[in-house]
Amino acid sequence: MKMLKMGIVGMAGLYLTACTWVDMTPQGEKVRVLSAAEVTGCKRVGKTNVNTASKIGLLDRHPEKVQEELNTLARNSATELGGDTVVPVGEPTEGRQVFEIYHCMP
Repeated sequence: MKMLKMGIVGMAGLYLTACTWVDMTPQGEKVRVLSAAEVTGCKRVGKTNVNTASKIGLLDRHPEKVQEELNTLARNSATELGGDTVVPVGEPTEGRQVFEIYHCMP
């Protein structure tokens, strides 16, 4: 019985580490995530620092889900500065990442 409970708790923990809790805004859907090489003809309008949970308790979340949430947060944030493109600056660290915001489209 004790093993069953531990198994259920373990499975619940794995499930939660794969969840995404950040919603894309309608404005954020129009923002692209590109590399620095792809924004050479664009105007830099600012930067944003975004963060999300990288752990749930002692469990690390899936890096892909964390990156997906960071991208979503950056895309949502870009619209506040009139940007239509974000470029990640470096790799995420403990659920935090910096993005530069650009205006590329006419």
